[in-house]
Amino acid sequence: MSVSDETTTVTDGIILTDAAASKVKALLDQEGRDDLALRVAVQPGGCSGLRYQLFFDERSLDGDVKKDFGGVKVVTDRMSAPYLGGATIDFVDTIEKQGFTIDNPNATGSCACGDSFS
Repeated sequence: MSVSDETTTVTDGIILTDAAASKVKALLDQEGRDDLALRVAVQPGGCSGLRYQLFFDERSLDGDVKKDFGGVKVVTDRMSAPYLGGATIDFVDTIEKQGFTIDNPNATGSCACGDSFS
């Protein structure tokens, strides 16, 4: 499935923008690892009750939802997947802000830091 196909299905898992996929690929290239996937998870905590976790992972857990964005593997555990359906991960690099952002249509509220939601 191509990246353009992934972006048309907004309710089917996570969407990784081209900018985010490029940044993830660059980070993986720096590490010299092609066996890692970007794991996106939701954990209890943060100001609003839930917080996002993004990290590289070599594990494959039972029930993982797996997607590929131009060679960048993204995995979500089965417990986090319902919270992240249709969420878009982007990478911004401006004078005010640099980093990954998550636009999640399932979030009913968030805190000022942007790392926590409800």
